Amino acid sequence: MTEDRLPTEFWVRAHIRRCISDGIPVTVAHKGDPHGGTVMVKLNQLEKGCRVLSQVRDLDGRLAWLPAAKGDFMSEADADATIARAVTRDPDLWVIEIEDRHGRNPFEGKVL
Repeated sequence: MTEDRLPTEFWVRAHIRRCISDGIPVTVAHKGDPHGGTVMVKLNQLEKGCRVLSQVRDLDGRLAWLPAAKGDFMSEADADATIARAVTRDPDLWVIEIEDRHGRNPFEGKVL
């Protein structure tokens, strides 16, 4: 059984445009597989620190986000090291960096 999904690159670009239109600084830090790569988001809340979220599916197959470090804030250096390890394990991974004091994740799905 195959599930029809948007290619990752198209999906990421759509969300980047949404961030830009909302005035949220965003960048693609690492381009992964254009068709089936998963996404990791670095939410930089500036003074508070960073959170890193990895794209997963919940038990019902819906998009969700798994936070690194139990969802705690981490320094930007620690966030970058977490991301570097993930990219080493999975070079098809997309890494999106967002700067937002409020920590809004523009991608749909709940944080687990």
